[in-house]
Amino acid sequence: MDSQLNDLSNLFSQLGLDKNPDAIEHFLSKHSLKSDEKLEDAAFWNPSQKAFLIEERDQDADWCEAIDELDTLLRH
Repeated sequence: MDSQLNDLSNLFSQLGLDKNPDAIEHFLSKHSLKSDEKLEDAAFWNPSQKAFLIEERDQDADWCEAIDELDTLLRH
C-alpha cells in the first residue's frame, strides 16, 4: 500500500474526524496526552477509534507511522 495514503490527514479521516488542516489543528489544540498516557487510552476516543488504534499498532500496520506522528503531536 502506498504510504502517502496513510498520512496524518487520512488517519483523521479513518478515525471519522475532519481531515481539513484547520480541523486537525483545532483537534490538536484541544486535546493532549499526559506523559505516561498511551494514545489509545485517551478519554477523547470513542470505542471504535480506540479499537482501530490498538489493532493497527498491534499489527504494525501501514497506519503506524501516522499514528506515531499523532501521538507525538498530542504530547506538545
